[in-house]
Amino acid sequence: MEYLKDSVDYGIIGLLAFMSFIAVWFAIERVIFYSKIDLKKYKNRNDLEIDLTKNLSLIATIASNAPYIGLLGTVLGIMLTFYTMGQHGIVQTKEIMIGLALALKSTAMGLVVAIPTSIFYNLLVRKVEVLLSKWEVLNED
Repeated sequence: MEYLKDSVDYGIIGLLAFMSFIAVWFAIERVIFYSKIDLKKYKNRNDLEIDLTKNLSLIATIASNAPYIGLLGTVLGIMLTFYTMGQHGIVQTKEIMIGLALALKSTAMGLVVAIPTSIFYNLLVRKVEVLLSKWEVLNED
């Protein structure tokens, strides 16, 4: 049972850490791309929009799904706590509370990943809108 508990803890936290790394990686890549983009080389708005929005859907997906993955870890942790309680019969309140508190760390980690990723996504979408507006001004002729 301890192996299963460790697998749930490290698996969920590891997945959330990986998702966080990917989100930050693509957010930094987008910021660098936006700072170096030459709007004059784009003759077509659709081509520009495709280049500007590359990887934004992945960032949004991570932001929206991280809380659910954290919640999955919490549910699995609570299930393991109840299973342990059932195996041992009468359990002290202290042991139950420790098990439940540890189960909640996955939800907390999911929120820690989701909130900044959502902020990154919204800031990047705003930058896309600004760059598209600048392109339209350049191509009003």
